[in-house]
Amino acid sequence: MLNHYYPEVRIIHGAVSKEFVVQSEDVKQAFAEADLFIHGSGPSVVAADFLQAWQRSTQKPFGIFGTTIQDINTNLKALLSKASFIFTRETASIQKLNEAGLSGSHIAFAPDATFAMTIRDDAKAQGFMNANGLKPRSFICAIPRLRKTPYYKIRANSGWSEQQIQEVNALNDRWKEIDHAKLREAMIAWVRKTGNPVVVCPEMTYQVDIMDELLIDPLPADVKARVIKHDYWLPDEAASLYSQAHCVLSFECHSPIIALTNGTPAFYLRQPEDTIKGQMYYDLQLTDWTFEINDVTGEQIAGRLMSVHTDYAKARKRVKASMDLVKQRYNAVFVPLKKLT
Repeated sequence: MLNHYYPEVRIIHGAVSKEFVVQSEDVKQAFAEADLFIHGSGPSVVAADFLQAWQRSTQKPFGIFGTTIQDINTNLKALLSKASFIFTRETASIQKLNEAGLSGSHIAFAPDATFAMTIRDDAKAQGFMNANGLKPRSFICAIPRLRKTPYYKIRANSGWSEQQIQEVNALNDRWKEIDHAKLREAMIAWVRKTGNPVVVCPEMTYQVDIMDELLIDPLPADVKARVIKHDYWLPDEAASLYSQAHCVLSFECHSPIIALTNGTPAFYLRQPEDTIKGQMYYDLQLTDWTFEINDVTGEQIAGRLMSVHTDYAKARKRVKASMDLVKQRYNAVFVPLKKLT
């Protein structure tokens, strides 16, 4: 998919030793040729070992773009103190950096790089719509999520202990029905008040296995008849379908971003275990569409959804205003980046 949309980008693979020595000839060549190392969006500085290797072997500039930085130990602080820029995807990370003793004009807010996503597969999305009788702006999308992502089901070598698996399963089992009953209430209100359908879809692979249990099977028969299930997909098709949706309601953080980027109103149903990245929605003035799931009722989510439906033009303007904020932030941080190359 990446090769298709970005044919000039060369994807290479490699590893770094415990001493931060690059093990791949392709990566060594890239280190020699590149002027700048940019660590992209993620839940933390997940490639800190590569940044360490880059800094030690090249002494060339590096930085962070659109990343959540929540836990800062001594080693990470030492590394970040050498960064030319630290652009976090929400302001909560800036506060964490300041608390750790890191500050300066090179630290700024740059929303998640998903806001710059332009890939689309309109043909595939249109095929799905045609097959299921979906009309533009007449359906909503709903995305489930467990409190803790069960990575042991996704990655063969996750390294999870049996105790960790049991603890995560117990947490997820405790909350999954409570959380998703609230989203179902919004789905029920949508179908019964508008007569329009709901597409239940995943953001991560494991969610294909929980969609029926948590969002479809418990629905009343009249509502269930208006629900369409989408199997796992890639983000280009998701972007195209979201661009045609009326609204996207998601427990996952990135589906709403993809929807908003494509001009569609979106609700983020935020679970407290899902890191501080959710602050990004408040930073972009999307407070009314951000729901702290422990503090909200299904009735409130449903009510907000129907208010979007009642004045859809106003909701679309709200999307544009927030996307204008994203562009402003990107333009602001690109200025110091240009000075490094």
